[in-house]
Amino acid sequence: MVPVAQEDSPTWWLFHVDLDQFLAAVEIRRRPELAGKAVVVGGDGDPTRPRQVVETATYEARALGVRSGMPLRAALRKAPDAVYLRSDHPTYEAASIEVMDTLRTFGHAVEVWGWDEAFLGADVDDPFALADQIRTRVRERTELSCAVGIGDTKERAKMATSFGKPGGVFRLSRDNWWELMGARPAQELWGIGSRTSAKLAAHGIATIADLGHADEQALAGWFGPTIGPALRRLARGGASRTVSTEAWVRRSLSKQVTYPTDLATREEISTAVLALVDDVHSLLLEEGRIATHVAVTVRTATFFTRTKTAKLAAPTVDRESLRERAEIVLGRFELDRPVRLLGVRFDLE
Repeated sequence: MVPVAQEDSPTWWLFHVDLDQFLAAVEIRRRPELAGKAVVVGGDGDPTRPRQVVETATYEARALGVRSGMPLRAALRKAPDAVYLRSDHPTYEAASIEVMDTLRTFGHAVEVWGWDEAFLGADVDDPFALADQIRTRVRERTELSCAVGIGDTKERAKMATSFGKPGGVFRLSRDNWWELMGARPAQELWGIGSRTSAKLAAHGIATIADLGHADEQALAGWFGPTIGPALRRLARGGASRTVSTEAWVRRSLSKQVTYPTDLATREEISTAVLALVDDVHSLLLEEGRIATHVAVTVRTATFFTRTKTAKLAAPTVDRESLRERAEIVLGRFELDRPVRLLGVRFDLE
């Protein structure tokens, strides 16, 4: 289907629906006795095993210092009495489908952004009433909680959600944007990470207001003619008012493995990369897609991580061609340190 928008309507609102502690909430739904407890989801659920990471944690576990991406062993030190559960992706995907189907029952355009979030666009006089209806219906039909951010742009709606979590509603619009956001650090903007924030700070830009009122030509000189002005636009609340109902199409297939023991020799690393190529190739055939590029990610024992990519001579599904290209990409790495993680990604046609 085509994108849907009401660019000229003053009552066109964007709603960012973000499920609370989604993976953990799904686990609690099937094990209600876990409600109110510190629950950590990740890996095979054994926090004593090395090199497994937290995928998500309940708010009770987060209050103890547990964070997504943290090694499970570190989480165990912070929350030794927490419940640790194996990750179950098929179950989470099924729960996500329930939620997205529920959102579509409102008859408005819905754009899915992942398992646990989506945008909904609607021309309504009372956006808070619709937001409350969304929260209520999602809770009644799926037993899951969500926060809803309301905005006159997608960017504002997305950032409003953080004010509404968990389980609430908040609106950011041109009317309250500068008052609520202007004095906040630029890094709090959706899409600005630590590196960009540091680069902005080096040019004397610390807050969202600083960035929103910065010279556009100067930003273009520092970050490039596309990214620079886009950063300023983001700091002013963004400009996207379109919700696309087109089905999401995967742009890549990938797999990463963190190894129990560091890989020390080039032969070990090459063998592991080729095994990953074979695994991703199987996914490629399952989805009936064609690869155009091959990327290899290497993370050393010192956590230095780099990804290198090469274009295939022609789009292909041929396993040997993909293996050959992966070995060429791997050859671009120095590999002078033990390797703890490898990844392979195919970009798709």
